[in-house]
Amino acid sequence: MELSKELLLKFYKDMVRIRNFELKAEELFLQGKLPGFIHLYIGEEAIAVGAMANLRVEDYITSTHRGHGHMLAKGASMRKMMAELYGKKHGYCKGKGGSMHIADVSIGVLGANGEVGGGLPIAVGAGMAIKLQKKDSVVISFFGDGASNRGAFHEALNWASVFKLPVIFLNENNQFASTERVQETTSVENISDRAVGYNMPGVSIDGNDVIAVFETVKEAVERARNGGGPTLIEAKTYRLKGHFVGDPQLYRTKEEVDLKWPNEPISRFEKKLFEGGYLTEKEKEEIWNDAKNEVEDAVLFAEQDEYPAPEEALEDLFEDSTNCLY
Repeated sequence: MELSKELLLKFYKDMVRIRNFELKAEELFLQGKLPGFIHLYIGEEAIAVGAMANLRVEDYITSTHRGHGHMLAKGASMRKMMAELYGKKHGYCKGKGGSMHIADVSIGVLGANGEVGGGLPIAVGAGMAIKLQKKDSVVISFFGDGASNRGAFHEALNWASVFKLPVIFLNENNQFASTERVQETTSVENISDRAVGYNMPGVSIDGNDVIAVFETVKEAVERARNGGGPTLIEAKTYRLKGHFVGDPQLYRTKEEVDLKWPNEPISRFEKKLFEGGYLTEKEKEEIWNDAKNEVEDAVLFAEQDEYPAPEEALEDLFEDSTNCLY
């Protein structure tokens, strides 16, 4: 597939934006400025960016506790995201959800989820609503290797297959479920092999190759839009940071992680762009500076915002049923 320079540079810019947001989130958390926990997406940017490039605003996603990259790639406001991380009033959840629970239904983000595998049945519910309404929207459900071993995964795939729902199950296999290696927790070598049990296509790809992710998800999205039903995609990557910021990482060595850094998606793709004549050193510098400036603007917005009042704690607990998908 021949991709335009415009699209290739968009991939690069989107990955750089995510990387800079995450680096700043890490820095702020270590400075004690952010409450709760932060789970970084560093090294996995190609999956969110490649997948989301196939979606329209009216398409949906469900995210995970490691979801900042999903949000940004789908078009979320960096300012509102940062405010939410700070626990401020004008964050996406008015400061009540924090890093693990950001949502924006207006752009199709049905929510990040602190529950491992929690987004899978939500995605299937959205897929059912789409089918009942006879729309051609699709849903991508992001989840990790650990989530593939939970009951919600199997229930979701079975239901989606039975009703041929327009759901793409996108497994981000970063090799670790919290502190456990995938080889110690998972009965199959390739998580995509589990698709056979649910009568749907399954494929494993290099999750650090943004073009491979884009092209694979494109095929699955087209199949779903045309009534072909769900697909299971396993994007193999590596979690370069700890499970959370501050994780002592006693389950692996620094040498192991150092060996993985040369395969991270941004530098790999950047090399291809230079070799193909799509990117210059000046353009690279501008892209990184633009991303850093956007992040700094988001931090300023968040720090100047106010905290929600204590009496607002019990507001917004229930959704107006008139706003539901179906």
